[in-house]
Amino acid sequence: MRNFTILSIAIAILSCQRSAETGGAEKSIDSLRYEQEVHLKNVRQLTWGGNNAEAYWSFDGKSLVFQSDFSDWGVECDQIFTLEVNNPKKGERPNMISTGLGRTTCSYFLPGDSLIVYGSTHLADSLCPPTPGRSSGKYVWPIYEGYDIFVADLQGNIVNQLTSEEGYDAEATVSPLGDRIIFTSTRSGDLELYIMNLDGSDVVQITSELGYDGGAFFSPDGSKIVWRASRPETDEEVAEYKDLLSQGLVQPTKMELYIANVDGSDAKKITSLGNANWAPFFTPDGKKILFSSNHGSERGFPFNLFMINVDGSELEQVTFDDTFDSFPMFSPDGKYLVWASNRFNGGNRDTNLFVAEWVD
Repeated sequence: MRNFTILSIAIAILSCQRSAETGGAEKSIDSLRYEQEVHLKNVRQLTWGGNNAEAYWSFDGKSLVFQSDFSDWGVECDQIFTLEVNNPKKGERPNMISTGLGRTTCSYFLPGDSLIVYGSTHLADSLCPPTPGRSSGKYVWPIYEGYDIFVADLQGNIVNQLTSEEGYDAEATVSPLGDRIIFTSTRSGDLELYIMNLDGSDVVQITSELGYDGGAFFSPDGSKIVWRASRPETDEEVAEYKDLLSQGLVQPTKMELYIANVDGSDAKKITSLGNANWAPFFTPDGKKILFSSNHGSERGFPFNLFMINVDGSELEQVTFDDTFDSFPMFSPDGKYLVWASNRFNGGNRDTNLFVAEWVD
């Protein structure tokens, strides 16, 4: 998962430090951004409650698909929802796409916007899988073996199952060209990236180095990919990584960003910032990467959005929240940015979705 569980830690640590402001439609538009956020304009809030994240645009730019664990919507762990960007309805549950069984992650529209691809554990168990605690005092993410990738229509009917291998299959995203899906799988014994056709055929492994390769996205022209990766190097790091993976866990606190051709060739590391650098997405011109990072923090937080050239030069901070900003995605026309944030949540533990006009 690209991954949502990190939010709960961020919120728990810092939510009590926030001011008692209230989010939502009552706030004026520019009060939802910080003065230093010069790339953002006319910020609007799209959700009000729970943990909402990984919101990704439809091909026509009118809708979003995202995951949420908001208990007021009758769910016990992350499920998949859609909403209209220009018509968010505060107090109403959006359209739920997933089955309501198991746990879901990483949804994405398919071309035509009538189908959604997402990861789910519902075939392995109808109940929400347990959330792991810290392993030996270290923060970890679960890699549930029950995840497979499914296709559903907008009424929530599953119309296809794209993966059926043993182990973890999730983190699917779709090329802007509408021809291929990239995803992460443990079918090789490690967390690697794979490419497949929209119907699940012609699966090709495109990474092979030891470490967590995940959260991949295509460039606007579909020719390149960007993703996050951990690369254990010392004997101790390698042993720890393999031990955690055998337990269905990974430690996401040391990740850097990589770029490669769509077939995995000519892979290049573009960050060496330290800490966790993740949730990367190409800018509309394909020349830069927007991503989330806590590289400047000694305590692990805050996470903010940063931008960097595809060659790793000219790092720029984009958001200036004191808790959490992540999961950025540009609209297909490049005019808008959607992301998840803990900003202005009134001091509670909510992570909400926001959309803004993008200013170059």
